[in-house]
Amino acid sequence: MVNRMAALLTVLTTLFTGRVAADVIQLKDNASITGSILAEKKDLVVVDVGYTVLLVPRNQVVKILNAADDAAAAKKAKPAGKGVTAANATPADPALAPVSAAALYTAGSASLPERSVRDLVNQLGEAVVQVRTPSGLGSGFIVNEAGYLITNFHVVEGETQISVEVYAQRGGQLERKTYRQVRIVALNKFADLALLKIDDPGAPRFAKVLLGQTDTLAVGERVFAIGSPLGLERTVTEGIISTKTREMQGDLYLQTTAQINPGNSGGPLFNLQGEVIGVTNMKITFGEGLGFAIPVEQVRYFLQHRDAFAYDNDNPSNAYRYLEPPRRAPTAVASRP
Repeated sequence: MVNRMAALLTVLTTLFTGRVAADVIQLKDNASITGSILAEKKDLVVVDVGYTVLLVPRNQVVKILNAADDAAAAKKAKPAGKGVTAANATPADPALAPVSAAALYTAGSASLPERSVRDLVNQLGEAVVQVRTPSGLGSGFIVNEAGYLITNFHVVEGETQISVEVYAQRGGQLERKTYRQVRIVALNKFADLALLKIDDPGAPRFAKVLLGQTDTLAVGERVFAIGSPLGLERTVTEGIISTKTREMQGDLYLQTTAQINPGNSGGPLFNLQGEVIGVTNMKITFGEGLGFAIPVEQVRYFLQHRDAFAYDNDNPSNAYRYLEPPRRAPTAVASRP
């Protein structure tokens, strides 16, 4: 009697331990059954789910995940290494890693020292690009080493054939490189901003800019712009901030005396810490020293919420997809008794 009871306890313990790592049967319509597979036949699978035994038709089974196979795979898998976790593991190709909203750009630091325009131009020139389309050209600046760049919406409006020219220093020489596989990621026509991505195979890691803020910017502070006015690439113009709150058509712009001309659109306006504080986008044509730039806070907001402004391939000239308006219900004709 004691031996039979011990044997029964041994069987029960074995079944319970086995149920910790259960088999999973994936069924059609996203359903699944978890239990211990007792038998697999040609037309059905016998599964013990604890309180009963189920007979599952084979034609309803999509996939079977055996607990034994999973355990063997887990034992065979090599550890990531000392100090390496899923959170800090580096992918084989950084360009293929997903880019989060926070990691898409780099913010500047309040501790950055002021430097001369000459020094900053040498440092930042590689991150400023020329954006070309069949109908014209503009400027832009790279915000991420993977090739994400900002320009104006009106530079690429209605266009899908876009190329980007990058100017890099190689051995003391300036090297011009044109990238023709450029993808539109997001558009905000009301803020006049566009996010592009260079997708050319073999593209290097690009130089990038830092994004500053206008809260600490003072009227009269010196700033400078880099762009391609009238197609004259790598042109540098210097000036001051005339006002931080110039209202134009309901929006606030930075007004600057730095010379802005057609072709500067989409280019960066820098402070003397080397941070982008605005995106140049327009000027008063009948005056001089009356240029305007989109405050960098709008750029940050656009990048952080770029999914909301995702580009629509079906309508390249519009950043938004509008729903069909509801049809007016037919008016019921009332009749008097």
